[in-house]
Amino acid sequence: MRLVDVLAPLELNDSIHDLEISRVEIDSRLCEVGTLFFAMPGTRTDGAIYAPIAVTNGAVAVVATHEVEGLGVPVIVVTADSIHEICTAASVAIVGEAQRDTAMVAITGTNAKTSVAVMVAELAQAIGWNGASIGTLSHVRTTPAAPELLRTIQELTSHFASTTRSVIALEVSSHALDQKRIEGLQFQVAAFTNLSHDHLDYHHDMESYFRAKSLLFRASMSDRAVIWTDDTYGERLTKEIQIPFVSVTRRDATAVRLTLESTAFQWRGHEVVTGLVGSYNVDNLLIALSILSSLGADEGMLAKAAVTLNAVPGRFSVIQNRGISAVVDYAHTPEGLRRLLLDIHEINPGGRVITVFGCGGDRDQAKRAPMGQVATELSDQVIVTSDNPRSEDPNAIINEIVANVNGATNWQRQVNRREAIAAAIALAGEGDVVVVAGKGHERVQIIGDQEFEFDDRAVVRELMKRN
Repeated sequence: MRLVDVLAPLELNDSIHDLEISRVEIDSRLCEVGTLFFAMPGTRTDGAIYAPIAVTNGAVAVVATHEVEGLGVPVIVVTADSIHEICTAASVAIVGEAQRDTAMVAITGTNAKTSVAVMVAELAQAIGWNGASIGTLSHVRTTPAAPELLRTIQELTSHFASTTRSVIALEVSSHALDQKRIEGLQFQVAAFTNLSHDHLDYHHDMESYFRAKSLLFRASMSDRAVIWTDDTYGERLTKEIQIPFVSVTRRDATAVRLTLESTAFQWRGHEVVTGLVGSYNVDNLLIALSILSSLGADEGMLAKAAVTLNAVPGRFSVIQNRGISAVVDYAHTPEGLRRLLLDIHEINPGGRVITVFGCGGDRDQAKRAPMGQVATELSDQVIVTSDNPRSEDPNAIINEIVANVNGATNWQRQVNRREAIAAAIALAGEGDVVVVAGKGHERVQIIGDQEFEFDDRAVVRELMKRN
């Protein structure tokens, strides 16, 4: 495709109109012959410093927010406010509007984005629609930038049956919204799950974090919204947005029955039964059901389809052996851990709760002490261990976690995560629940600059068989 068509309606020098463009990219390492490279301004580095690498790898033109000398290829200068939307439009021009006949759903919030996105995709498939999800389980970044995202959508829709309705659910992070990664896309439904302490190393305060999330709920980005209003920020959002919305609350589920094997409740006059476990999965499922209902899906069919849902990897994954249950969960925020532990107490009131968790290094340090407080207050025993320490000293991270446990004595330190899980299982007796939190679906542990194979679920299964 010609450069002038890819960058329409920008005014370009006539001499570069006919440059042939076959790919749009923001990662210089992924450039190849025929690429249009977007040198995105970043929070720490300017993408223009990578332009020489992009050209070496085959980029035939560069879009930047300022002049870049000595590249030997045309440089098109645009404003910082417009470069993200131009990148999205260029990506659409190259891959085609694959999403045109697909209902695009954007899901944001601190916790439950992955669970809700996967539920939407699986419920859609179960009622005969095409369905897919994009996010934490499929990509390195929760929300891919426009070039990668549009290529992913094209790949997904290429496998969709052309004779039925289609929906793709996208997890949308606050970073992606703040960095305008998806600027220029339009969603049929935007959903808000909740907001609690996380990513304050980036946003600095909860107000800025909320403002970033709120960007998704503009008419220029989303047609309508589904909002969880049992959350104070969700309730606030309903008072501030200008697009139509549906409120979702726990009160929408009645006659709730919870066990470690299944969940059942009534929703809009229909019986919902699912193998998903945990009270918070009731909340997640209510949001997913409401999203698809707002897209016109039959509510009776949706309720029946819930029985087909699969457990999201690393989200309340229950492993049982010899009377002991273990729950592996991605809970990595104070509120996420609190909800997880409260759910376990509700489902299994007679047994002890033994919790293993840590906090990631080089990430939001302010949530460490609150997580320590939550764990010691809501667990019978806590083993504080390493998560992904990255460049930080694991013991220093643990010190911060237990800094404000207010004299609690029901915790111990075990830096080695495998040994911590083994110790928790050894402490457990019949009817007890071992909780392994923080990493969920992850299959590696990052220590220093190295990655080591480590899957909490696999380790728990192995150690429970030995116990």
